Amino acid sequence: MKKRIALLGSTGSIGTQTLDVIRQFPDKFEVEVLTAYNNIDLLIQQAIEFVPNTIVIGNELKYKELTDALSGLPVKIFAGSDAISQVVEMDSIDIVLTAMVGFSGLLPTLNAIKAKKTIALANKETLVVAGELIKKSVLENNVKILPVDSEHSAIFQCLAGEGYNEIEKIILTASGGPFRGKNVDFLKQVTLEQALKHPNWDMGAKITIDSATLMNKGFEAIEAKWLFDLKPEQIDIVVHPQSIIHSLVQFADGSLKAQMGLPDMKLPILYALAYPERLKTNFPRFSFIDYPELHFEKPDLKNFKNLALAYFAMDKAGNMPCILNAANEAAVYAFLCKKIGFLDITDIIMQAMHKVNHIKHPGLDELIQTDNETRMYCETLINRIII
Repeated sequence: MKKRIALLGSTGSIGTQTLDVIRQFPDKFEVEVLTAYNNIDLLIQQAIEFVPNTIVIGNELKYKELTDALSGLPVKIFAGSDAISQVVEMDSIDIVLTAMVGFSGLLPTLNAIKAKKTIALANKETLVVAGELIKKSVLENNVKILPVDSEHSAIFQCLAGEGYNEIEKIILTASGGPFRGKNVDFLKQVTLEQALKHPNWDMGAKITIDSATLMNKGFEAIEAKWLFDLKPEQIDIVVHPQSIIHSLVQFADGSLKAQMGLPDMKLPILYALAYPERLKTNFPRFSFIDYPELHFEKPDLKNFKNLALAYFAMDKAGNMPCILNAANEAAVYAFLCKKIGFLDITDIIMQAMHKVNHIKHPGLDELIQTDNETRMYCETLINRIII
């Protein structure tokens, strides 16, 4: 039988690549739900092509335009953030792929877990913000989380067949982003256009900026802690500019296992959707002849402080990763709007982590409050900086 997919965030980078995968395997997968927040034109195109059971547009102001455009299709149409959170509970869904950006993915993911759906997780911020709550709910509902991030998919694949063999540590690889090797004087002058040019990966704007600041790798470290039950000291970061080795696991005997391949997000997407099966593809193949040398180096924590901030938040725990994420989202959005400079992103995050009240064991309501409070504080900082 076909696996029926609810794709949350279908118009973003991961969402569109997921639909590319589904197109290649129409006998294996079926689109049951599509959601988007604002990109109604692309959502309409996707709806016409895939004719899902249900469509949700997050921006309620666009509901009428959507219903008018799709009036001839046998689809249910809803609007609003609450509808996105509720639609994942449908009995007809087998897998919920969460490709929404940022904090907005938390409530839909929690609801999907409570509805006992298999989760294909591309929204790393969910585990960054509420890892303890998510982990508890996963155990209570006996639900699988299949990682879609290339690094976490790599770790997941390396652990296949290892049973209870002890993990000594994992090594997450990082490309280093577009500014690898640059100093503070260079970073002060960075433009938005420069920051959006990632050397290896085709990603959405927000995650591309996170990669440029190395915050994305910090988020991945926090995500890995929860996905694989690790301590912070068991998670290493290594810069690997070619992005061929996607990550590694080192076991207690000293052996290392790596997952390798060309940088293409469709591979981890397909692995998560088809798991535990590996489907034959016509994707481009990696050749060692094309890459006679692979390079590795330490991350630059002096000029790229966000990675260190993420490890601090992971050690501090409680709502500190939530503060980290909210401040980063607010600052990155301001940078994308050309309101602040590249290095201002880090300064705003540091100030928010110092200012917002730390809670050791937050519940969901306290995390929502923390997110709101942090964003409001960051807005005051941004308004002082606006360039």
